[in-house]
Amino acid sequence: MGNDNLILLGHGSGGRLMRELIEKVFLRHFGMHAGLADSASISVDGSSLAYTTDSFVVDPLFFPGGNIGKLAVSGTVNDLSTCGAIPKFISCGFIIEEGFRIADLDKIVESMASEAKKAGVRIVTGDTKVVKRDQCDKLYINTSGIGYLPEDRKHICTGETIRPGDKIIVSGTLGDHAITILSEREGLTTGHQLESDVAPLNNLTEKILGQPENIRFMRDITRGGLATILAEICENKTFGIEIEEGRIPVRESVRSISELYGFDPLFLANEGKMLFIVKKETDEKILRQLHTEETGKDATIIGEVTEEHQGIAVLKSVIGGKRIIEMLGGEILPRIC
Repeated sequence: MGNDNLILLGHGSGGRLMRELIEKVFLRHFGMHAGLADSASISVDGSSLAYTTDSFVVDPLFFPGGNIGKLAVSGTVNDLSTCGAIPKFISCGFIIEEGFRIADLDKIVESMASEAKKAGVRIVTGDTKVVKRDQCDKLYINTSGIGYLPEDRKHICTGETIRPGDKIIVSGTLGDHAITILSEREGLTTGHQLESDVAPLNNLTEKILGQPENIRFMRDITRGGLATILAEICENKTFGIEIEEGRIPVRESVRSISELYGFDPLFLANEGKMLFIVKKETDEKILRQLHTEETGKDATIIGEVTEEHQGIAVLKSVIGGKRIIEMLGGEILPRIC
C-alpha cells in the first residue's frame, strides 16, 4: 500500500498536503460551504456571526511562554479575530489520559481562564473524556469559538478587495513558537532566552479596525508559516506578491537554530503573529497603531501586492535575487499546536 492511501504527519502541517486532504476528503463530502478560512461566516436571525473550531495536541504541554491551555484559548480567539470578528464565547473539550496529574490539569485550566479574561471572552460550555493509559498522549483539547461579525468586515476573511499596491505587514518576529517548542523537545541551550509568542490578538486587530475598509485581509501566521499564507493568497489570482527578505523580522536566536536544523523561518509556525494586507495610503498609520500594542511592537512592512508575476508570491533576497515562495510541502515540526 502506497503513501497515497495513508495519513502522514504532513497532512497536519498546514501546508500543501493538508490543503489536498481537506479538498479531496472533507470538502468533497461536506461541500464547499465548509470553506477554507479559519472561521465560517454564518447568519442567525439576521445577525452575522463567525464560528470556528480547533484542536490542540502540542508536545510538550508546558513550554516557555505558555502551555496547551493558553494556546487553546489564544488560538481560538485569533481564528475569530483574523476574520474581523469580535470574539465572545468559547467551548472546550478535554480528552485526558488516565494517570494525568490533576495539579497539571489545574494549571492548564487556570491559564485558560486567565487568557479568556485578557481577551474579553467567556468559556461557557465544555466536555471531559478520560481514556486508558497509552490511548492518548497525556492531554488533548478541542475548542470552538463564536464572535460577532460586523457587515463591513466580511471582506477581510475572503481577501476579495486585495489590489496591486496594497502593503503587506507582519505584526512581529517570525518562528518564535516553533523554535521554542523544538528547543524544549531537544533540550537545546542558547545564549538567548527563547519564548513562545502565544497570545490572543483581538485587542491588536481591533486597534486597526475602526476603518475596516482600509484592511484588505488578515490571517494569523500559524502552521505552514508566512510562506504558505502568501502562496495561498496569490493562487489563481490576477495579482502577485513581492516581499523583501531584509525586512522580515526574525530574532537572532531563532535564526541561528533555524540554520542549524536547515529550517526556513518563512515556514515556521507562530501563535501570536498576524499578517495584514492594507491599503497603500494607510500603511504607515496602521503601522503606528499596531506599535501601540505589546503584541504589535515589532510590526513591520515587508512587501506589497504587485501587478507582476500574477498568481505567484516572490521573495527578493538581500543580495537582489528573487525566488518563488511556495506552500509548505511536508512537515517541519509535528504537534506544534
